[in-house]
Amino acid sequence: MNSQKETKLLILSLLFTTAVLGFGLWLWNQLSGKSLNSLLSGNNAQSTSDSTSGRISIGEKILVTADTSPDKEAGVQAFARGDFVTAAAKLKASLLKNRNDPETLIYLNNSQVKNSKSLKIAVSIPIGGNLDVAKEVLRGVAQAQDEVNRSGGINGKLLQVAIANDDNQPNQSQQIATDFVKDASILAVVGHNSSNASIAAAPIYQQGGLVMISPSSTAQNLSGIGSYIFRTVPSNGAFAERLASYTIKTARKNNIAICADSKSIDTQSFKDEFIKGIVAGGGKVNSTNCDIASANFDPNTVISQFISSGANGLVLAPNVDRINKALELAAANNGKLTLFASPTLYTFQTLQVGKADVNGLVLPVSWHPQAIPGNPFPQNAVKLWGGNVNWRTATAYDATIAIAKGLQQANTRDDLQKVLHSSSFSANGATGKIQFLPSGDRSGTAILVKVQPSSKSATGYDFVPL
Repeated sequence: MNSQKETKLLILSLLFTTAVLGFGLWLWNQLSGKSLNSLLSGNNAQSTSDSTSGRISIGEKILVTADTSPDKEAGVQAFARGDFVTAAAKLKASLLKNRNDPETLIYLNNSQVKNSKSLKIAVSIPIGGNLDVAKEVLRGVAQAQDEVNRSGGINGKLLQVAIANDDNQPNQSQQIATDFVKDASILAVVGHNSSNASIAAAPIYQQGGLVMISPSSTAQNLSGIGSYIFRTVPSNGAFAERLASYTIKTARKNNIAICADSKSIDTQSFKDEFIKGIVAGGGKVNSTNCDIASANFDPNTVISQFISSGANGLVLAPNVDRINKALELAAANNGKLTLFASPTLYTFQTLQVGKADVNGLVLPVSWHPQAIPGNPFPQNAVKLWGGNVNWRTATAYDATIAIAKGLQQANTRDDLQKVLHSSSFSANGATGKIQFLPSGDRSGTAILVKVQPSSKSATGYDFVPL
């Protein structure tokens, strides 16, 4: 009888001990997790939905896996457990071996943030949709953050940046926008990249009262979505108006063929605005239909149709993922029609693949390193990254600089929005003076560049400002 009682007591004791240990482990995990989150998020732990799990990081995970290294892995592991001294040392070591890694630079700056002396923003990029574009945007944000923090921060508070991967997909951009709005520590967002993603997410930011500044979405219908929506790249209206005026008045082409991309909001928007400009200038738009996204797209057939219908100029307006199709059309053209393009073709790929086929191509752009004499941004970028950067890096830099300048005067979401809309607000950026119109569009105009032979370029051709 006593033996049975002792066995029961032993079992009950073991069960009680297990329960206490389990509760203790759970409590420790909760407290340590809250400690890390409060340090990084200003006492507002970042909550993410199931659909964005693994897509948002402030330094505890690698999102750009193409730039993984042993030091970087060790750095983010230390970051995740709250050992920021080790994290900083490992991330610095990683940058010494690969200086052209913006994610690591952002995480390094984040590791030096103290809880009571930081301001937090976020950037959303298409890592899985277009890695090159994602890194171009990220470099601009990283360069701006690094400059702000090296100069003492914003009113003594260092700038922290959360990174998100939206893959350029509208549904993902909406989920990420929802999570950003919920995280009260995030004061503004740089993003999104594609107009499809930005237009899908914009109403969520507007309703949530969170500033969104897109560095690269050009679609005309992004304008006026709401008072919290901005961009540092000119709208398609500004791009198209500049190119249409040049086409009619300078190039003197009056029968313009257009080959656009039916699956891209950006290019359809550019096409619509360009047609308005051509018609207003007294020109004619060729009636031949050309869709780069078509499954039976045939460059040689299209060029023959354009020429037989009297076209003397051709505008290429592809989606960024179908630039190769536009270059196939340029090759088929073989100099027959004068070439023009949307800003999408302002890429190294255009020069590398197109070469002589795109010689003389004219297109409107938001930035060129030689367009603003004396601007320190191009030289600073070369020193930081070890090479030249492109326009997305410049406009992403400007978006971050605009937010940082605004936060000097305001430290809440609503006040930041008011500052950015103020007629007295301005900031000096990579693309010049940054100011916003009441619509949220960037104040100013586009510039034109022309593809010309160049002995200084590895491709033999380069974009030269007109």
